[in-house]
Amino acid sequence: MRASRGSRRATRRALKNLEEPYRSRAIPAGGSRHWSWLFATKAAREPLLGLYALSAEWHALLAPATELAVAQRKLDWWREELTRAAADQPLHPITRYLAGLPGARVAELAALDATLDAMTLQLMGVPLENGAELPAHAQALHGVPLLTAARLVGNPAGVTAAGGAGWERVVGCVAALSVARYLGMALAHYALDVRAGRIPFAVAELLAAGIDNEDLAAAAPTPRLQSYLQTVRTQAVGSCAAADAVLTAAERPDYRHLAVLIRLSWRDLEAGRGHDRSAFSLADLYHAWAAARRAAAGRRVAG
Repeated sequence: MRASRGSRRATRRALKNLEEPYRSRAIPAGGSRHWSWLFATKAAREPLLGLYALSAEWHALLAPATELAVAQRKLDWWREELTRAAADQPLHPITRYLAGLPGARVAELAALDATLDAMTLQLMGVPLENGAELPAHAQALHGVPLLTAARLVGNPAGVTAAGGAGWERVVGCVAALSVARYLGMALAHYALDVRAGRIPFAVAELLAAGIDNEDLAAAAPTPRLQSYLQTVRTQAVGSCAAADAVLTAAERPDYRHLAVLIRLSWRDLEAGRGHDRSAFSLADLYHAWAAARRAAAGRRVAG
């Protein structure tokens, strides 16, 4: 009984140790990250909070207002920080928080090098040549942090082991969700990206659809761009459906935060909205809660 109380006290201390403003940037109120964290299992919340915090810091470097040289230096510093964290010598408040989690395996953070690689390509405006490159790029940007959080949790009851069939299904679910989230953000922010010299869509697909720079830079989407964007939206919705179908009933309860992300991403895509809005929405709360309940019962988001 004493060990149990001590464990609970350690958990509460670790959760409070993530300093502001990192915590509020990690799970902005009303955003999909906030709802997925809120309805996650108790074991998943702390790793999710830390990985969401890292992702928020890194994605902020892609803001058009950030000078390219400054963003590059910061990404280089983060590479060094991941090396320090893997050696159990982190300096940043976020990586110190992750290293302090009960049962933390800081070596797992080395996988995030792939995320920094993808962010560097995005920052430099290196485009995707064709659609076949999208899954790996989206997985590096959005999926690797989610999988790293899952590894920090350990081995949930519904998953056999890392590398086993259950884990492969988790990877497949996250891969499909990552494509949906990448495309959803591209749809919502492509105009800002273009003004910053970045093309979020695959170049070969744009050329095949007859889309040129004038279409992308137009104040309002041209008819052919509208048609292309609808095709992308359909693809993203299909990726949400694919992510929803992967996990077994036994695995869904431990990954209900993924169910929340799937449900909210799906809704945003169908409504033509961007992800991670900062305004509270009662409808988002309801859909997040409903998705978490369905996952806890071993059911899919849809159906």
